[in-house]
Amino acid sequence: MPRAKKTEAQEGKEEEGLPKWAEDEIKSAQFGKPEVMTRTGYILEIYEKDHRLDIQVYEPMPDGRVIIEGISLPKEVKMSDLMKGFVYEFKINVYAAPLSDKVIELLKTKFSLEMKAIFNFEMKELALMDVESDMPAPSPSSGDDGEGDDD
Repeated sequence: MPRAKKTEAQEGKEEEGLPKWAEDEIKSAQFGKPEVMTRTGYILEIYEKDHRLDIQVYEPMPDGRVIIEGISLPKEVKMSDLMKGFVYEFKINVYAAPLSDKVIELLKTKFSLEMKAIFNFEMKELALMDVESDMPAPSPSSGDDGEGDDD
């Protein structure tokens, strides 16, 4: 009887993870040349020691995500100049490594995961946006000229 339980446990382990062939393909994925994408968003977290950020973008990335964790920054970026919660324009290098049809099908059927490629993101540059200056200045005559609804 204990032998049957062990077999069930082993089968359960196989069910949980990726088969070795799929894991090997994913680990050896070949990334192509980067495509530069411009997105606006804000910084969620700053990791000064690692020179990385967590960011949220308003427009989704090619894989559908709007949060990028641990994106690496160019060495010339001064971490002390960065601010959380302010709107930035990000220029992001997007590297894609396509997966084989066999791995795509495995991920879809076994893990209910729609994934055709592996993506890697690298910050090319970022600039703080002056969002407030984009808003029209209030007109001095709007409502302060004595005319209006006081009839």
